[in-house]
Amino acid sequence: MPILRLRDEGFRLIAWFMNPNIQPLAEYLRRREAARQACDGLGVDLVCDDAAWDITAWLRSVTGRDTKPDRCVFCCGSRLQAAFAKARGMGIPHVSSSLLYSRYQPHEMIAAEGARLGQAGSPSFVYRDFRRDWQEGFDRSRAMGLYRQAWCGCVYSEADRYAKRLAAPRGRQSSGAQILSGDAQFASSVFDAS
Repeated sequence: MPILRLRDEGFRLIAWFMNPNIQPLAEYLRRREAARQACDGLGVDLVCDDAAWDITAWLRSVTGRDTKPDRCVFCCGSRLQAAFAKARGMGIPHVSSSLLYSRYQPHEMIAAEGARLGQAGSPSFVYRDFRRDWQEGFDRSRAMGLYRQAWCGCVYSEADRYAKRLAAPRGRQSSGAQILSGDAQFASSVFDAS
């Protein structure tokens, strides 16, 4: 939806895909392909910065700020900084962000960081609150058959997403079950979901 809104306002757009936080690599590739499909469908050029995907470097950079909201602020801020640097290097006069579309990202921080970065001169920051377009964007992406992720992409967010399952296992426990694996026999507890 940000692409459509900004294009309606007369901006000539180039999309940039750079997400060093997304893991595993298969998830990064899946999201990159979805971005390609969306841009192809919308007639927008896409530049992918695959060289920026370095999960080791990203994990090291987030060390010490690996809990919410610190990691999200760092992650979004560092990606905006990279976007400004890329735009500056390409001679692009304006930057906006699809991060402003998400209901789940630190919107006010993204807006403030974009404004701060834009004050330094070219490129300028184009702020819009795209969250109002959430449902329309969801519906449009489904109609286009695009992959929609269920978490931001970082390992911490995925752990948060599944932590409730660890805290409250499903089913009732029965004891004394025997599990055979090759020549070895393991006594274990298993969960019966019936």
